[in-house]
Amino acid sequence: MFATRFLAKKDFENYEDYRQNGAPIVPENFNFAYDVIDVIAREMPEKTAIIWVDDAGNKKTFTFAELSRMSNAVANYLTSRGLKKGDTVLLFLRRRWEYWVLMMAMHKTGIIPIPSTNQLKAEDIKYRIDTAESRAIVAFDDGHIINEIKNAIGDSGVLLISNEEIADSINTMPDTFERIPNENTDTMVIYFTSGTTDMPKMVAHNYTYPLGHINTAVFWQRLNDNDIHFTLSESGWAKCSWGKMYGQWLAGATVFIFDVAGIFTAHDLWHAISENGVTSFCAPPTVYKMLIHADISKYDLSKLTKADVAGEALNPEVYERFLEMTGIKLHEGFGQTETTVQLFTNGWIEPKPGSMGMPAAGWDVKLLDEDGRPAPDGKVGEICISIENGRPVGMFQEYHKNEKLTAAAFRDGFYHTGDVAYRDADGYYWFVGRNDDLIKSSGYRISPFEVESVLMEHPAVREVAVTGIPDPSRGQAVKATIVLNKYFQGNDILIRQLQNHVRDRTAAYKYPRVIEFVDSLPMTISGKIRRALIRTLDSTKKTIITPIKNTIGLGKDEEEK
Repeated sequence: MFATRFLAKKDFENYEDYRQNGAPIVPENFNFAYDVIDVIAREMPEKTAIIWVDDAGNKKTFTFAELSRMSNAVANYLTSRGLKKGDTVLLFLRRRWEYWVLMMAMHKTGIIPIPSTNQLKAEDIKYRIDTAESRAIVAFDDGHIINEIKNAIGDSGVLLISNEEIADSINTMPDTFERIPNENTDTMVIYFTSGTTDMPKMVAHNYTYPLGHINTAVFWQRLNDNDIHFTLSESGWAKCSWGKMYGQWLAGATVFIFDVAGIFTAHDLWHAISENGVTSFCAPPTVYKMLIHADISKYDLSKLTKADVAGEALNPEVYERFLEMTGIKLHEGFGQTETTVQLFTNGWIEPKPGSMGMPAAGWDVKLLDEDGRPAPDGKVGEICISIENGRPVGMFQEYHKNEKLTAAAFRDGFYHTGDVAYRDADGYYWFVGRNDDLIKSSGYRISPFEVESVLMEHPAVREVAVTGIPDPSRGQAVKATIVLNKYFQGNDILIRQLQNHVRDRTAAYKYPRVIEFVDSLPMTISGKIRRALIRTLDSTKKTIITPIKNTIGLGKDEEEK
């Protein structure tokens, strides 16, 4: 296992031993692409790094030697196009195999990737181009995203590079590349993540970030040299970095990638796991809710021995049913786009269904009350990470170009996550929710501000407050409480128009599944919307959630999520 080169010990006796001695050791001027991928390529050239399968039946496998050579060729291609260290580039590649090659190439060149979901619309993309000052975009044409990108680029001069150009460069460019030096504090990758009172912010991780995922892959997912690991996330989300790249390769595992154009069915997933010898699987609870309703007798799951869950709180009934079906205990984990795994059910403790588990090595987790004091066991507090002795490996460096937000997150000797939890008498942590208004629906993090901004563009809307309401299948659903302008009547026709208005202008998962028309919104004295009061009032109502049906342009994935 390559990861042991960055640990003080190879084996740990128990959880306490791991907590004391399991934090990663970071070399100077570390670069994952050079110091992990290229080294594995020299020492174990034939070891399989990637198994890629798509829904058309195509299959590709890549060894570490091939990944190393291909990333060198792509690095040469990127620099030949005038891109250089420090430039930011948006990536829209879904689950195309080129993404993994491209990421390693960009790490080698110092070009900063910004992975992005193909569900974005032109307005979303333009905001990201302008905010990040991006020089280029690399995209896979899925029939939707290229037109959105072109509308966003306009005449700005931003380069648009196709995945075919990346693939072609592997055969046309030199496959050696001279190392470009970097420092550990240089920005390696940026993810956009939603805030609740502002537009999406840029989470910047430095070159030590991959080593933080030793906790994720080696100790949470419990991977080793013989594993084939399958994390469901597409490349546009930080969960891809959690489950399909850094930690898994450090653990010696092969990454399995399933590139499907539409939605996954339970059959798709069980079939992929069975046919490709997957030994370890990770997905959000909503996926497990789907999987437990399938008949698994037709699949050979003999190689599947490990399964993990993150993104939302796990329903105990789902845990028990999955255990009954497969004999596998789900191990939960908790973290953020800003971090690697902070809390998880490790191999030394018995899972408690619904619990996030215990802190990762190197992460000094505290639950603080509203006065900044430690919350006693059984009492809710904000999850905060002490940084008095330095930041743990894997924690983000800053909110890029936003000193105010960075200072708000790092204060009083702590990183404040904005999430709240409690700890039980056994030391297990239990997630309670956000201490702000962020909506988490089917694993997506949705900013109320973004949805409100789009709705306010509609002529019918005078005021709007967007909140999350409980939903048994999604965790939360998006709700819009709207005050209408004169001469507009709140009815089912207008609801559909407003839902489509949001869907047409931003990612489909953000549209409000519930719309309520009111005469006025509750406000504070200073004129701020009291979303917490709206949520409290909603908790007393029986809400019927109905997705848009039979609407032109709506895909199955957007209907069923």
